[in-house]
Amino acid sequence: MNWTMHYGQAAVLGILRSVMAHAGLRGPLSSAKFAVVRLTNDQILENATGVGAPPQTWLRKELLVDVLHKTVYAFVTGAVADSLAARTGLGPGESHAAVRPGRHADVGPLPRKESPLP
Repeated sequence: MNWTMHYGQAAVLGILRSVMAHAGLRGPLSSAKFAVVRLTNDQILENATGVGAPPQTWLRKELLVDVLHKTVYAFVTGAVADSLAARTGLGPGESHAAVRPGRHADVGPLPRKESPLP
């Protein structure tokens, strides 16, 4: 049952990472953000069902292994999702960012006719 839960979570959350990549949230920073989502989801399910305990009560070695496994999963999933999403070109967020590279407060949204969304 434990493996079913873990593989099920990984499959469902993999879809979320794909959505992130297609929206233009790509690269290592997005994978790091996704790792936090993956860890949080796991803890919510384990603690809500009573099969787990809060991470602060775990042995440090167990915590390290769990965080390491989910981080590797997040970055591998991110690499796959990013490469598949790149086949369709820039995502909406990336298109917006390409208007004027860098950090600028005065860059508004893309005009509707230039948006990749209908």
